[in-house]
Amino acid sequence: MDKPAIKEIGPSKVIQLFFPVSNLHAIVVVDNTALGPSIGGVRVSQDVTIEEVKRLARTMTMKNSIAGLPHGGGKAGIIADPRDPKKEHYFRIFAQAIKDLQEYIPGPDMGSNEECMAWIYDEIRRATALPEEIGGLPLDKLGATGFGLAKCAEIACPYANIELKGARVAIQGFGSVGKAAAKFLSEKGAVIVAVSDTKGSICNPDGIDVNELIDIKENTGTVVNYKKGTIKRCEELFLIQCDILIPAATPDVISKENVEGVKAKLIIQGANIPITKEAEEILHKKGILSVPDFIANAGGVIMAAMEYAKKSEKEAFDAISERIKKNTKLILEKTFKEKTLPRQAAEAIAKERVLKAMTSKRIL
Repeated sequence: MDKPAIKEIGPSKVIQLFFPVSNLHAIVVVDNTALGPSIGGVRVSQDVTIEEVKRLARTMTMKNSIAGLPHGGGKAGIIADPRDPKKEHYFRIFAQAIKDLQEYIPGPDMGSNEECMAWIYDEIRRATALPEEIGGLPLDKLGATGFGLAKCAEIACPYANIELKGARVAIQGFGSVGKAAAKFLSEKGAVIVAVSDTKGSICNPDGIDVNELIDIKENTGTVVNYKKGTIKRCEELFLIQCDILIPAATPDVISKENVEGVKAKLIIQGANIPITKEAEEILHKKGILSVPDFIANAGGVIMAAMEYAKKSEKEAFDAISERIKKNTKLILEKTFKEKTLPRQAAEAIAKERVLKAMTSKRIL
């Protein structure tokens, strides 16, 4: 019997978890498992929604597929304040609730970290990016995602007519991803000229001392305490004159409301879904090259998958470098050859692999 044509790849499961006694509400989306059990982070935010988690889960499907990982895409959201003192309690309850959801493997995301994964692992023995004390490869501490962004920049810069050495870089978000990206890019000779966090932006066209900025951020909690620059509002970072712009925080920060003010030549998407579909189309028309999230920021999930497969730190970094450089080149060549958006080029490649895997699955 001929199998019917596959039109949709997911989501396969959308689960809401309610715990009235603990006042906990969580969301889990398993988007697709054709390539293997899904891997995706647990986002902790008071504003996270089902729609956002669904979009993030699909991004993970694309990311894992094009990175050649034996995993599908999933994501979770815990609707809570990430600074809540009951955070461990919430995570342990959440872990028990997903104990039998074997097709979802949690990892860290915005609002969660390696310690949170250790709590989950303690409960159900299933999590990635664990603390090194219990045998993990702590991707935030090692800077896996930021390392991958720098590797992406190496390949993408020539396509945007930029020399990476001396390139002026603005980074929105100075958490684990933003800090690592600044460090690895500055080591390659790029000049960090602007950085923002939730308190504001710090800008210096002559360049920012990255190590000093990291120390100030860690000791005072905000980049605006850096004294060698001009303080501006958070949203003004997107208007900075720069060569490379890296949005590395929350979703949809570049939209139709601010996209016309973007002056960068190249955008490397450090966060997941940081640019709306409409804004990506406008950027393309303006001649601004934008490397999609699931290509550029795959370093974290590649390291998580390597950890899950019991690989070493060196093997993980080698895999990040090789796969991100290869995929960045692949999709940018397709973009310029077919005169299409980078996201469309990348999604076509990633979806083809998922669909091929789905055709071999048993129809229930």
